[in-house]
Order: sequence, then structure tokens, then C-alpha cells
Amino acid sequence: MQSDRPIFIVGCPRSGTTLLQLMMHAHPRIAIPPETRFVMSAYGRRLSFGDLEDPARRRKLADWIVNRRQSRFYELGLDGEKVTEEIVAGPGTLGSALGIVLRSYAERFGKPRWGDKRPSYFQSVDVLLRLFPDAQIIHLIRDGRDCVASLKEMPWYKGNVYSAVSGWAEAIDFARNARRRLPADTYHELQYEHLISDPEGTLRKLCDFIGEEFSPAMCEPHRLASVAVPERKTWHSRTHGAVTTARSGSWRYRLEPWEISLCETVLRDRLEAYGYELSGAPKAPLAKLAAYRRMASRRRFSRMRKRMFDRVVRMREPNPVAARLTSMQLALAGMPQPRVVETPELAAK
Repeated sequence: MQSDRPIFIVGCPRSGTTLLQLMMHAHPRIAIPPETRFVMSAYGRRLSFGDLEDPARRRKLADWIVNRRQSRFYELGLDGEKVTEEIVAGPGTLGSALGIVLRSYAERFGKPRWGDKRPSYFQSVDVLLRLFPDAQIIHLIRDGRDCVASLKEMPWYKGNVYSAVSGWAEAIDFARNARRRLPADTYHELQYEHLISDPEGTLRKLCDFIGEEFSPAMCEPHRLASVAVPERKTWHSRTHGAVTTARSGSWRYRLEPWEISLCETVLRDRLEAYGYELSGAPKAPLAKLAAYRRMASRRRFSRMRKRMFDRVVRMREPNPVAARLTSMQLALAGMPQPRVVETPELAAK
């Protein structure tokens, strides 16, 4: 039996997750949409939707997903009324409702496997696994100096160099923790530099992880960019061309000397752990290090506060949140598996 487990792509922003999304979307059995904005938002508001065993509550949730512009539902090319009715008729859990939207996107392309891509999901993998307990997590890692250099140039990025450096450190610390904590069939990481220099070899290993046959179409993601990348995202313009190594290592001329020093002083062990060669830049000035530590401390406190709040909310949840859509999700919930009706075509196989 082929896998129907959902797939989630995570990583520090500007680490190449859109490229990987397109590569996965090029697979004949997998559909990964443009970044959505409803999964974590709905989870954070779950108490306001109430007991989702009630169809009226599911309709309220569906309306919130479909009609709220911030959810980016409009970029999925789906029939809102149809998706709403599927959620109302579906299982009474938050994960099921969210999964139905992602599954509907896959069905739009005639594909059986679905998932999502959003870089910041690396901060919330425990929540993803609550919602989708059989999820497979793919973590894409890129040289932190390239991530910082790219983030500086993004029109949507509201942070500074210190927050960009801190964000990459957090992503790598998550990776270290995930390798220890998560099962081998749940978590897989790969490096951007390997992905662009040896797409086929890297993607073959990825396909082994998700239990799918490698498809050569995955190495030509630019053929799908016009379909799976919204036009407004001009910063993803390079996805419309062939896979290239041209931007790898471009931090050397995109970062100022003090920024390179800050990256290599703060991230030294993490960079070396992934084989990224240091430039030999001098140690960052104390004032810059102090500014970074203040930023990292604020971010750490914010994460801790969110975790504490989530624990309190969990105690008030009116019903389970885990999805009940895939074969493994149903098994984990102790529910019967859907019957597979054997057609003459299947019998012939």
C-alpha cells in the first residue's frame, strides 16, 4: 500500500523552501501549495471555534478559513463553497478540517498526497504533529550567512541582522533536537547546497524517506513555478529558471564585514557542524555581540511564553485536535480503515 502520510517542509526563511516545494509538487503523487496562513492561526484560536463535533461549529471554522483574506485561501484555486461543505461533512477535529483544505488542493491536481510548506513551521513541529500525528517533516538547511544576506533584502522582512542570525540559530537547534527526539521515518533533513548541486541524488534520498518513487520531473521545478508560486511573490523570481548554484555563497559580497564577523562568531559551531567553511573573519565587536544576545534573549522569552500559554489552552480543549483523514491517522484514533473497493483495473495489476 502506498503512503498517504502528509508532508510538511520547514526551514529558516530564505533557505530554499520554495524551490523544494516546487520540486515536491512536480512529483506525480504529491501536491504542496504556496504558503498558507491558516494552520497555526486556527490552532491558536481553537477555543473560539468550540466543540467541532458540532457541524455548525465546523461551518464557522470553514468560513473563517475560506473567507479570511489573511488565510491566503484565495491563492489555492479552490471552490470555497465545496471545501466548506467537505469540512462540515468531515470528522469533528481541527486537524481534519485543516487537512481537508490541503487535501482538496492535492485533488485539484489529481494527486493523493498532500502537505504544506512554511519556513516558520520549524518552530511549531510539535503542534504539526498534534494536528497531523503521521506527518513527515522535511527540514531544509542552508548556510546561515546566505540566509541572513537574503533576509536583509526581502521587502517583507521586518527584522534586522540580529534577528536573522538568531532565527537561523533557532532552526539549527531545532534540527539537533529533532534528530534526537523524532523517529527516523518522521524527520528528514537535507542541505540546500546539496539540493542545487546534485538535485537527483538528493531528491532520490528524500523520496526514499517519504516512501515514493523518484520522478525526473522533480529536477525541473521551474516548469511549475507559474502554477504554484503566486505572481505577487517577486522575490521568488529565480524559481522560474533552471536550478542553479549561482547564489550559493553569495554572502561574501552581500554582507558587510561586521555582519560576517557576527555570523561566524555566534554561529561558528553550527556552521562547522554542517560543513560550512568559515572565512576567518575577526571576532565580532563586543557591542555587536551584546546587541545579538539581547535579541536572542527576547526571542527565547517569547517562545517560552507561547509554550506556557499553549499548555494552558490544551487543558481547555473541548475535543481532540488530531486529523482523521489518512490511514495512519485513523489507526491512531482507533477508528476503522476506509474500505478499498477493488476495481477490475486494480485487480488486473
